[in-house]
Amino acid sequence: MSDEIALISREKLPDALRVLLADYPRDAWQNDPGFDGLIRFWLDRHLMFRRLMAEMSSITDKLLDRKLAPDQFAANLSRYGGMFVNGLHEHHTIEDSVYFPKLMQKDKRISRGFDILDADHHALDEFLASFVTSANAVLQASGPRDALQDNAGAFQSELARLEKLLNRHLVDEEELVVPVLLRYGSRDFG
Repeated sequence: MSDEIALISREKLPDALRVLLADYPRDAWQNDPGFDGLIRFWLDRHLMFRRLMAEMSSITDKLLDRKLAPDQFAANLSRYGGMFVNGLHEHHTIEDSVYFPKLMQKDKRISRGFDILDADHHALDEFLASFVTSANAVLQASGPRDALQDNAGAFQSELARLEKLLNRHLVDEEELVVPVLLRYGSRDFG
């Protein structure tokens, strides 16, 4: 995959893949008669991932500022981190095995975009593994509070890196998927 479309360096999908977005701009989605349950569900899942990341960032900030006890932080991070990682893996699996194959058949002009999104999922797996390792380092930190603070600082950096990449992926996915569903409907997605 070329550097310009690789998740780590991409600023947006190539214009040739954003052709439907011109006809279905983001700010008009909710007013479109085709804005149905599947689209709402999809966008809600993306919002949930963004909220979980924001919550993990918030609790890490509070821990670093000594405004949250380590045991409360650990309980929250375990809960939010587990929901985030498990939910994201499940979401990507369903997209790769069910939704993307159907969506790419709807409009051949943008089918390559689904290959890019699939490649993003594989790239994100590596960043998720690093995120899990970093989260576990904080959760397993023992000894003086300074060791916990150091691990929490490293985790916050890892979280910020993952958040940037995931947001890029989610925006690109939304701007590819939603216009396809608005144009062609979602009747065959059950």
